[in-house]
Amino acid sequence: MATQDDTATMPKTAKPAAKRDDAPHDGKVMNIERADFTDLVPEGRAPVQGMDGFDPCYSDIVDYIVRCTHKIWDERDVGLIYTHYTHNIVLYLPTGTIYNREDVVRDTIQRLVSLPERRGMATHVVWNGNDKDGFYTSHLVTGSGRYSQNGHYGPANGRPFVSRTVADCMIHRNKIYREWVVSDQMAIVKQLGLDEQAYAEKLAAAKFAQGLKQLDIGETGLLMGQYPPAEHADLSIANNDLERHTLSWLHEVFNKKMFGKIREVYAPTVMYHGPLMKELYGTTSVSHQAIGLVGAFPDAAFAPQHICSTPCNEGGTKVAVRWVMEGHHLGFGGLDSLGDPTGKRVQVMGMSHYHYKDGKIVDEWTVFDELSLLVQIKLAQMADAPSASDALDK
Repeated sequence: MATQDDTATMPKTAKPAAKRDDAPHDGKVMNIERADFTDLVPEGRAPVQGMDGFDPCYSDIVDYIVRCTHKIWDERDVGLIYTHYTHNIVLYLPTGTIYNREDVVRDTIQRLVSLPERRGMATHVVWNGNDKDGFYTSHLVTGSGRYSQNGHYGPANGRPFVSRTVADCMIHRNKIYREWVVSDQMAIVKQLGLDEQAYAEKLAAAKFAQGLKQLDIGETGLLMGQYPPAEHADLSIANNDLERHTLSWLHEVFNKKMFGKIREVYAPTVMYHGPLMKELYGTTSVSHQAIGLVGAFPDAAFAPQHICSTPCNEGGTKVAVRWVMEGHHLGFGGLDSLGDPTGKRVQVMGMSHYHYKDGKIVDEWTVFDELSLLVQIKLAQMADAPSASDALDK
């Protein structure tokens, strides 16, 4: 496992795998940490990296994702979706998948109707790629606003909220053709004072009415028969030593359950920014969050889907990991809304950003949606319940 300082593994000096032709991070591309919004979307900035096929207003890939997100959501130019998404876009969400551009337009409008005062502020963007092969961006957004318009949360009550969202996008020639969005909806539901159980039941009932239900397909993939978890992580998606190091310790913690590893890779003063807007400090807090998640789904397999990294203005490197956990609700953990173990199969779609400095993680941002897990459990319970016709037959 790599132990060298992260400054030696920054993308500008690393040798990525041959299958990737990442543009060098030479400091010219925008970095969000210290910049005010007006500095992030300047007018007339000359391109600082290859942007062939992109609208001329975008000078680099960070400028593209921050500016077009702001235009669509804050300036209400929803029609830009037609020029910034392919017609056959696939958008993965924790509670469902969208398969075409027109549905993305409709979904965006509905969210603007429900939360007209919401503003999404770019926290940071981690990326890789180039304008020939395509870019990949992982965009962490902190959203805030008030529930001031009747919508999908029910009657408006004017309450404020703050939540985090991460959107991972695959982009080629100005158009997003694949996207994963994890929004902490449970944080909003709790802050609005809604009945989380009733709201999840409503969402599950709507999906059940469409004929959807969760089917348990048996093993989760964590174990091969009676063998223990794999000794080593799959590092094939990594591009440099720091990313390989990240995948290795994630496998140790979440698959091999070696939670003591957290003390080795995190700084003692680490800040943890988690679901439900948790703000925690120290390695003990990070360990407790990891054990709580695994405790709820002890047979879950943790599978990273994508990883990328960029140096940041604050020093060190930020690494973004998109991951999935699949398992069964077999235990008690840190997810209070799930209640007693139900045995139901669930999938956790998550995004994590790690800030390495001097070889240790000094900040972690992790987003997954507890509401989606509750909906999955309730949907599986609905599928188990006897139908009205069955009851009549009896």
